[in-house]
Amino acid sequence: MKKDSPQKSKSFFENNSWYHRTKTLQEDGSIKYSKKGGFATSKEADKSYNQCEAAFTKAYRAYQIAHQVNKEIMLKDYLIYWFEEVFSQRVESTTRMVGAYAIYDLIMPHLEYDIKVRYVNVDYLDTLLAEVAKASPSAGNKGREILNLALKEAVIAGYIKTNPVTGTKPYKRSKPKIIILSKVKIKILLKAASKNNWYLEILLALFCGLRKGEIMGLKFCDFDFEKNTVYINRQIASDPKIKKGSGSKIDEYGLVERDPKTPNSFRTLRVPEVVMAEVKKRKLLIEKNKEMQDDEYSDRDYISCQENGKLHSVTALNNALTKLCRRSGLPHLTVHGLRHMYATILIEMGVPLIKISALLGHSSVHTTFEYYCDVMDENENILAFMNQAFVPVGADEVA
Repeated sequence: MKKDSPQKSKSFFENNSWYHRTKTLQEDGSIKYSKKGGFATSKEADKSYNQCEAAFTKAYRAYQIAHQVNKEIMLKDYLIYWFEEVFSQRVESTTRMVGAYAIYDLIMPHLEYDIKVRYVNVDYLDTLLAEVAKASPSAGNKGREILNLALKEAVIAGYIKTNPVTGTKPYKRSKPKIIILSKVKIKILLKAASKNNWYLEILLALFCGLRKGEIMGLKFCDFDFEKNTVYINRQIASDPKIKKGSGSKIDEYGLVERDPKTPNSFRTLRVPEVVMAEVKKRKLLIEKNKEMQDDEYSDRDYISCQENGKLHSVTALNNALTKLCRRSGLPHLTVHGLRHMYATILIEMGVPLIKISALLGHSSVHTTFEYYCDVMDENENILAFMNQAFVPVGADEVA
């Protein structure tokens, strides 16, 4: 089946067919989120999406009329209601945590005077967001994003006729600082990493471009040792618990296995032989740990785990990488920084942007361009790729 990619599509491609998201209004007024597939083209899926959205909007408005929407509700009360009863019911715990911070720690403290939702206008919101933006480089963007979601749904619910957030001043989304190591320094990093327990994880980030959660979620069953490929189909994410009505206070942290970040993040990648060799070494090590631990070993087939088979914490890999860089005299790097380097290597090699986007599992090629347009403008040659880079050197060889 031919896969087209319209720039403004509301659909996505998955399992050999086109899908779109759906919303269904329940009897109690809650919203059930799902997806609908089986479409041959994105245009068919988009058409179905528009029909479903129109039907949902009509049903939602009828429900609100029947249940007498309180148009006199204050902005603060509406934001709390929307966050706790609407937004929090449909998102994952990490997204809820970010949303809670935006609502309770960024927006609420700067509501110098509260007004009714129906009186909220562009000037009021611009003044509010100007204060929110002082908190951090990304606060203005995040505050505007969450207000847009809240007031967009206020329109659907019948509280207001138009969404004033669309007319407010936009705030730039802060881009990550991309650190590119020289060929010599990357060899130093790899030599130091080869003596470290995290060598395989570092290779997977640098030479396969995997996200930290994707690396943590990898299992041996995901690898095809004959074809030298790996199928990315899950991630491990933090699972912060926030009690309803407790603001942004996190009661406890946990780990949870989830689908990858976007539908496009489900992908099969070719793996360099040297990385596959490390996967096999890790498998032997884990088999040895299983024998030693016996019944105490928690066997869930993860390639990245503690000696007892349990998952590492979400910060463990970055903490190890920080120590490795410091001891080797290298700039501070994170797992996501290694992923950026992988993308930059591909750009230097002349790989088309649309293919880089697919390899990284980005939601669209536009996301890839936004991250790496500055890198693509640089004339400097960056690195040699793959097997050459695995020849380690000593620190005394640095010019």
